[in-house]
Amino acid sequence: MKLLLVVAAALIDPDNRVLIAQRPEGKELAGLWEFPGGKLHDGERPEPALIRELQEELGITVEEACLAPLSFASYAYPAFHLLMPLYICRRWRGQVTSRENQALKWVRPQNLRDYPMPPADAPLIPALIDLLT
Repeated sequence: MKLLLVVAAALIDPDNRVLIAQRPEGKELAGLWEFPGGKLHDGERPEPALIRELQEELGITVEEACLAPLSFASYAYPAFHLLMPLYICRRWRGQVTSRENQALKWVRPQNLRDYPMPPADAPLIPALIDLLT
């Protein structure tokens, strides 16, 4: 089974809300909410990949020193096994903007379970609740 490495961020605003993005129509798992991030390119380390993805998806600039690893997900989808580290980020430059037709929402950690998520994202919620509440 192929191993797919992706990286994700829990962007935390000054009110301790977490940013989630809704997968747009036409993408696999469309309509589900997820933490922003994406796939690593060949030879790319997780932190630079996440910085690139946040710039591409949300138009923000993040410094590597502002990314703190929190947890990870390991999930076997039918066609591949996904491994996804989740980083916390509280500081960035720029305005968070949807650049890939995805809906964005700032959510209190205890309310994250109210949003349907892909199977790999949902297990990350308890770590965020423990950290932020």
